[in-house]
Amino acid sequence: MGKVLTRKDAYWVLNGLPGIGPVSLNRLLDRFSGDPLAVLDAGKNDLLGIAGVRSPAVNSLLRWRSLFDLDREKEMVIGQGATFVDREDARYPELLKEIHDPPIGLYVLGDYDFRLPSVAIVGSRRTTLYGQGVAREMARELAHRGICVTSGMARGIDTFAHRGALDSERGKTVAVMGCGLDIVYPPENIDLHREIGKRGAVVSEFPFRRRADKQTFPMRNRLVSGMSQAVVVVESDQSGGSLITAGFAGDQGRLVCAVPGRIDQRTSSGCNRLIRDGALLLTSVEDLLEELEHETTMPELNLPYSGDRDTDIEELSEQDRLLLKLFDGGESLAADRVGQLLDRSSSEISSDLMMLELKGYIAKRLDGCFEAVSTYR
Repeated sequence: MGKVLTRKDAYWVLNGLPGIGPVSLNRLLDRFSGDPLAVLDAGKNDLLGIAGVRSPAVNSLLRWRSLFDLDREKEMVIGQGATFVDREDARYPELLKEIHDPPIGLYVLGDYDFRLPSVAIVGSRRTTLYGQGVAREMARELAHRGICVTSGMARGIDTFAHRGALDSERGKTVAVMGCGLDIVYPPENIDLHREIGKRGAVVSEFPFRRRADKQTFPMRNRLVSGMSQAVVVVESDQSGGSLITAGFAGDQGRLVCAVPGRIDQRTSSGCNRLIRDGALLLTSVEDLLEELEHETTMPELNLPYSGDRDTDIEELSEQDRLLLKLFDGGESLAADRVGQLLDRSSSEISSDLMMLELKGYIAKRLDGCFEAVSTYR
C-alpha cells in the first residue's frame, strides 16, 4: 500500500502535474467540493464529465503516481530552504484568490507576509537611463512608505525595481518567477535572487526543474498583477510582457499606471499608449498613493509623507540642495548650463535632474530647460 497523502500533499501533486493548467485545476476542485484528495481519487468517467477538462489533463490525473515524484520534490524544496504554500494555507496571498485563474499553490523562498500592501513595477528589458532611474527611485520611495514592490526579476526595469526596494533600509520586495525556484533566471541576477529571498520572497507556481518558456512568462505576469493593488509600467514598447501584465491588471480590477516618456522613443510608446487608453499618468509616487487612497484600495496605509516639501528638502544631499538653489528666483536652466555652473559632467547632472524631477522639485519644459515647481520654491 502506498503512502497516505495529506490534503497538502494532494495540492502539491495537482500543482506539479503536466498538462493541467490553473483554470482546469480550479474547475476540478470546484467539481469535487474543494477536496484535492477526491480529485486524485476520481475515475476516468467522472473526470471526462467535467466541462473544460480535456483528455490530456484526465490522462495526467490518472497517471499521477508515475508523473510526479512528491518525495523528491519535497527533498529539493527543503534543500533550497523553500516551502510550498497551498490555497488553504494562511500564508497564501488573499489578493490572488480574487483573480479568475489563481494558482492552487505557490513555492515560496523567504518569510515575507503577503498581507502587506503591494505595488507592481514592470517594464521593458531594453531600458534607458531614464527608465532605470525612475523604476529604482519609485521602488525606493514605495518601500520607504512600507509598500512591497512586486516584479518579475527580468532584465531591465524589473531588476531596477527590485534593487530600488532593497535600497530602502527596511524595504520589502517580491520576485515572481516564470520557472522553478531552483533555476535563477536571468542567471546574472543570482545575487539579487538571494537577497530578495532574505528581505522579501521569491515565489513561483511552477515545480522545481521547470524552465522558463513562452507559456510560463504570461502565467508569471498574471501573478505579478494579481498580487498587487496597482501595476506601474515604467518603460515599454508597443508589445511585450509589461503590457500583458497591464492587461491582466485591468481584467483583475487593479489600478493601471504608466510613466510618460518621449514621443519619439520606442521604449516609451507602450506607456504613452496606455495613458491614451485610460491608464493613470504617473509622475510621482504621490500620484499613485493618492489614487489608491481615493479608490480605498489601501485604506490603512500609514504614510509618513506630510505634504510639506520643506521638510523633505532637508533630507536631500548637499549636492542636490546646491543644484536646487540654482533655480531660486524662477530661473530656467538647461542641463548643460547647470553642469557648467556646478562644474560637473553632463551625465552626472542629467541623472540628478531626473531624480529631482521625479521627486517633484523641478519640471522639464517643452524647450528642454528645467525650472523649479512653484509649490516648492
